[in-house]
Amino acid sequence: MAKRIDFNFDNTLASRVGAEGLTANDLDYSSSKDVVNAFRARVDSGEIGFPNLPDDKRVIGAINEFAQSMRKDIDDVLLVGIGGSALGPYALDVAIRGPHPVQLDVSGKAAGKKIVTRPRLVVLDNVDPGLIDAALSSLNPKRTAVCVITKSGSTAESLAQLLIVREWMTKSLGKKARSRIIAVTDPQKGELLKIAQEEKYPLFFVPANIGGRFSVFSPVGLVPAALIGLDINALMKGARDANALCWKTNANDNPALQSAYVHYALDTKRQKKIEVVFAYSSYLWASAFWYRQLWAESLGKKVNRKGEVVHTGQTPVAALGVTDQHSQVQLYAEGPKDKMITFWGVDKYRKDVKIPKDLKQYDSTGYLGGKMMSSLFTAERRATEAALTEAGQPNCRWMLPQVDEYNIGAFFQMLEFQTAFCGELYGIDAFDQPGVELGKKLTYGLMGRKGYEDFAKMLK
Repeated sequence: MAKRIDFNFDNTLASRVGAEGLTANDLDYSSSKDVVNAFRARVDSGEIGFPNLPDDKRVIGAINEFAQSMRKDIDDVLLVGIGGSALGPYALDVAIRGPHPVQLDVSGKAAGKKIVTRPRLVVLDNVDPGLIDAALSSLNPKRTAVCVITKSGSTAESLAQLLIVREWMTKSLGKKARSRIIAVTDPQKGELLKIAQEEKYPLFFVPANIGGRFSVFSPVGLVPAALIGLDINALMKGARDANALCWKTNANDNPALQSAYVHYALDTKRQKKIEVVFAYSSYLWASAFWYRQLWAESLGKKVNRKGEVVHTGQTPVAALGVTDQHSQVQLYAEGPKDKMITFWGVDKYRKDVKIPKDLKQYDSTGYLGGKMMSSLFTAERRATEAALTEAGQPNCRWMLPQVDEYNIGAFFQMLEFQTAFCGELYGIDAFDQPGVELGKKLTYGLMGRKGYEDFAKMLK
């Protein structure tokens, strides 16, 4: 990487925040080689696959070719998915083009005063009927591509939406609708696979060893990203370059490993059971929600690998700087000492705006005139870090050189490695999710799915 993404944890140390901070004994890196090698063994055996995704140039090339052939015929990409099938693609879209509805096209150009956002990404990540109706009412089916994503191939929410969207598309396009509905699912099992094969939908596969929350660099994230015009080659180069750092066994040379140790120590040594992710960029706001699932589902476990009841995991909370300085910081500064704060900052902003030198006669405006908005934004972050440090609240910081495909690729990959390393430190399996399975089965029972009658009886 050119200028490297930086992780700084000085404000988590006891020398900065007092008794709530970490000492040298708390941050014991002596097991770092074992942690990295233990995770690497799972990857080398084929059990875990996300670190290898950036090297699959065949899949990347096929997605680019497919997206280029379709993009000229569409104005919108309707994503049907939930959880990891939606959060990753949405985070990539917001990171590169900006938050909805204030977006630029990926070239950063605007047609006069009209902002260009085509193809636009519309995400159906909930089964609220009002959302579905409003989304379809806003789209032209003749200029829409549908991307339905479910790894299991049986997700009730996604398949219900598929039935609705399929009917909507077919009424307008007839049999031609089949070429506009793209399926992303498991290569060997699941009913979406059977449906896609029978209907002859364009089909992309999620490798069997990739879980939903680690799937952003599989076709789950890359197909929607390529369809809306993001540079997935740069994205994957960033992830590939991050791998070189993340496999280092010295924690001082590996920011993902170092961050894992800091999080683990603050949780287990100082009882920081909540992590507040404070994203100081509107472009990173959706990424905080993607991370929230990654951290919560991966580390929130009842038992460890030995079968012992441990109830691990921090609760992740997303906050937006500077917006949430005015809604949450009072709690973080003076409330319960159960939190750590992780700031996400950016060195170089996408654009800058100069504050006019008007209303000089007023104290509250005169000092701002002539300064750049980026200076105010940076000052707000630094002041919040300092205030929380003064209040004795441990906080650390990730700094990105800028928010673009390359750096987002690197950052997301580091956060996935950080999560995997934390799983090793806790001694739990960061790649399963037994806690959500019962809810799925109960839903199947309530909706009358064959074979799930006993789960419906449980609710009665």
